[in-house]
Amino acid sequence: MAVTGMRGGEVVALDDEDFDPGCGTLLVRHAKLGKHRLLPLHPTTVMALLAYRQRRDRRFPRPASPALLVSSAGSRLLYYNVGQTFARLARQASLPGRTGNCRPRPHDLRHSFAVASLLDWCRDGGDIASRMPLLSAYLGHASPQHTYWYLSASPELLAEAARRLAMPVAPQ
Repeated sequence: MAVTGMRGGEVVALDDEDFDPGCGTLLVRHAKLGKHRLLPLHPTTVMALLAYRQRRDRRFPRPASPALLVSSAGSRLLYYNVGQTFARLARQASLPGRTGNCRPRPHDLRHSFAVASLLDWCRDGGDIASRMPLLSAYLGHASPQHTYWYLSASPELLAEAARRLAMPVAPQ
């Protein structure tokens, strides 16, 4: 979720056949609104998934499920359990929440992915407006307006916007 921005339900629904290491892609089937999308992966993500797959196959040589990612019992992950495990690991790692009652959640990784993508684009000086449809498609949104919600009120993005506003404009 951290490196793809996928929804939790999309992650647990991945089957082994949805990962194509040769092409470096994940096929997200039956996502929100019944759509499919193909996600390119960074080579380090491909290598990590290949290593995971080897460990999984050694531990579970006769798969109980076609799932790419499995539980400690070898069955498909349940999103509820993913959330519980994430919460436990976040506590063990002393990850702070935004507020006292708002602890880190797996879905926050999707928001972080969207914000990090936009920050990268800000820093490389590219045309952000023309790239927003790409981020929307990658996240599986119907349009960029649904992606902007993820980007609102991010302190890092607000700082970047302030920095850009303070930059002198070159004469035309």
